[in-house]
Amino acid sequence: MSLPHYKNKKVVVALGGNAITRESEEGNIYQQFANTRKSLVSIVEMISEGNEVIITHGNGPQVGNALLRVEATREYLPPIPLGVLVADTEGGMGYMIEQSLQNMLYRKGITKSAITILTQVIVDRNDPSIHNPTKFIGPFYTNKEEVKNIQKQRGWIMKKDADRGYRRVVPSPHPLAIVEKKTIKQLVELGIIIIACGGGGIPVYIEDDGTYEGIDGVIDKDKASAVLALDIGAPQLYILTSVEKVALNFGTNSQQEISDMSAAEARQYFNQGHFPPGNMGPKIEAAIQFLENGGEEVLITSIDRLPEARKGKLGTRIHR
Repeated sequence: MSLPHYKNKKVVVALGGNAITRESEEGNIYQQFANTRKSLVSIVEMISEGNEVIITHGNGPQVGNALLRVEATREYLPPIPLGVLVADTEGGMGYMIEQSLQNMLYRKGITKSAITILTQVIVDRNDPSIHNPTKFIGPFYTNKEEVKNIQKQRGWIMKKDADRGYRRVVPSPHPLAIVEKKTIKQLVELGIIIIACGGGGIPVYIEDDGTYEGIDGVIDKDKASAVLALDIGAPQLYILTSVEKVALNFGTNSQQEISDMSAAEARQYFNQGHFPPGNMGPKIEAAIQFLENGGEEVLITSIDRLPEARKGKLGTRIHR
């Protein structure tokens, strides 16, 4: 299988949560910088080939830790709402990605600029997820008794995240549009590398008078990436995660990896329940949304195997 090539194509690359914080690590700032540099190696290669790359990224571990800090200091400092914490992590993580990328490009003699855009994403103020939280954030907890105590003490809603343990869930409203889309598109056309929609972007809704107002929640970064790609006319969307391929019956004896499928097939498998909400489900939903609204191709694979996946040797390609 070979992937189609677009001359100087725009590609939105959505980095998964393990791009910056790995599950087995403490997640200190030195580890985050090291992981960021590793995750950008393949992206720098794409840039050197002449592609116009727009980078998005998750923030689950980071915003979860920020919420823990808020809880720990509630007696001493005013609490910070979730929407503002998303903005904080979008800026801090964007700084790590931007600086790491600038240094890597400089060492390769590539004279391109990179910039982080704090991105507001429009959602519906009455989105159902506000009353039924589904978005996982923060660390994993495996002790059920500890989970019960945390729920009681902090008032959190916690759910099981596949077989990895329990995590906090928060509202995840569906993204409708990117507020800064015109600016991002103009900068991309100038050849500037954009880092946007960090953590899915800052959720905002439109008031009756047309102004914006923030809302507490975390937008799924893959769905936001699909909206961004459509808004700026990018034909390709790469979703980088912790697995090399999408699979049916994942984690069972009848697991079946998929190398290639159409958007219609992806929707069929999704409706059959093959892709759970807290794992592959949002990625497949994002792919379907992107392809059914004008996108050309989605590639889902692991961060470490992107070079092979771009050559058609690995990964899952979803097409119109």
